[in-house]
Amino acid sequence: MFTHNRMSMSRREMLTRTGMGMGLIGLAPLLGDAAGPSPDPVNPLAPRPPHFPAKAKRVIHIFANGGPSQVDTFDPKPALQKYAGKALPATNLRTERRTGAAFPSPFKFQKYGKSGLEVSELFAQTARHIDDICVIRSMHADVPNHEPSFLLMNTGEARLIRPSVGSWVTYGLGTENQNLPGYVTMCPGGMPLLESQNWQAGFLPGIYQGTYIDTKHKDVEKLIEHIRSKSTSAADQRKQLDLLARLNAAHQEARPGDPQLEARIRSFELAYRMQTEAAEAFDVAREPKNVIEAYGPGEQARSLLLARRLVERGVRFVQVSHGPVQPWDSHDDLEIQHRRLAGEVDRGIAALISDLKRLGLFESTLIIWGGEFGRTPVVELPTPGSNAGKVNGRDHNHWGFTVWMAGGGVKGGQAIGATDEFGFKAVENPVHVHDLHATILHLLGFDHEKFTFRYAGRDFRLTDVHGRVVKEVVG
Repeated sequence: MFTHNRMSMSRREMLTRTGMGMGLIGLAPLLGDAAGPSPDPVNPLAPRPPHFPAKAKRVIHIFANGGPSQVDTFDPKPALQKYAGKALPATNLRTERRTGAAFPSPFKFQKYGKSGLEVSELFAQTARHIDDICVIRSMHADVPNHEPSFLLMNTGEARLIRPSVGSWVTYGLGTENQNLPGYVTMCPGGMPLLESQNWQAGFLPGIYQGTYIDTKHKDVEKLIEHIRSKSTSAADQRKQLDLLARLNAAHQEARPGDPQLEARIRSFELAYRMQTEAAEAFDVAREPKNVIEAYGPGEQARSLLLARRLVERGVRFVQVSHGPVQPWDSHDDLEIQHRRLAGEVDRGIAALISDLKRLGLFESTLIIWGGEFGRTPVVELPTPGSNAGKVNGRDHNHWGFTVWMAGGGVKGGQAIGATDEFGFKAVENPVHVHDLHATILHLLGFDHEKFTFRYAGRDFRLTDVHGRVVKEVVG
């Protein structure tokens, strides 16, 4: 019932259909292979080498969504104390909402490690590893709004549908474990702002889209829906999947090159294989008691431990978002909120770095921490519906903020760039989000200008037509 006559074409029709293909064969060597070896059409997640050898083989992105304050975490600004409660001198403060006087950090900073880098008391545990961390204090983005800044940080494009960073990485490198997704994104309690747009595959094949896990749940059957069949044995499931594969192959034969169909077929196979391995990977109870205690209590700590377990098992890209919506968005009660939020991750981040070192994975795992932008050094004035009439928070600030990187070929124990004396705007060695993405790809072995995917008649890349590698980051 699925057969058709493949020989029912004239000689002229055959030459017409195949002639263009011969031209493309001749053109291919001239164009080169932008992403290294092309993905295996049978197994698109099979491991592949990058453009050049690199130390970083996998990524853990700790996304502090909402915009943590740089002047309260990793960018100390003592000058704010001098102007406390007063207007700052002319600094061209362009903000989204009405702002007022200088707002000194309520947190103490201290020098750590041989490098002597200063870190806020909020991240005292993380600071124990400061000699392994490269702090980029001169980050900047495009606008002070969450939605476009989320997309810019996660996909390199603030408005249009584009593949996420994790999708690009898994497209370029594949993954080392075929029984788990190559790209996992975790957020306890629900999805972050813009939901799946943060981990979308865009115009890349759907197999490279991130797999979302709600780490609020501890039970693996709640973490991953339908992870186990309660009515069918493994053998019978295999028979059903084999039958489905034959039906899909016949269906696909008449629709070659349909990315949505291809992604759906791959998801069936991956879902079945995950039943055998995901249950073990997501069961943190299998860890020694001292390891679990090192990460500390709570959903964020458990998510970081899960991230380590996943990269240990060959998952290529793991993103850990800090809760749903945008928790670091402290328009009011900043001292209370930032202390609580940092307390949920500080111990876990320190344990993650120590754990990766213990397992010999730190040098090959790139860790990234930061939000989509930062916050103002001045207090936000009350506006209807924004900060409940309180004068103890900070507004959004895309002009200057902090992101740090560690492991995976990063040169630690240094601060790159600087904001002005009040922490508002990047003034020394400014690093745009496109530059950050170019640097991430470089650490993974890719030339960001040559790492492309052809779509709609154009070669697209993560950094669009922008970006430079921040050489100072590379060890």
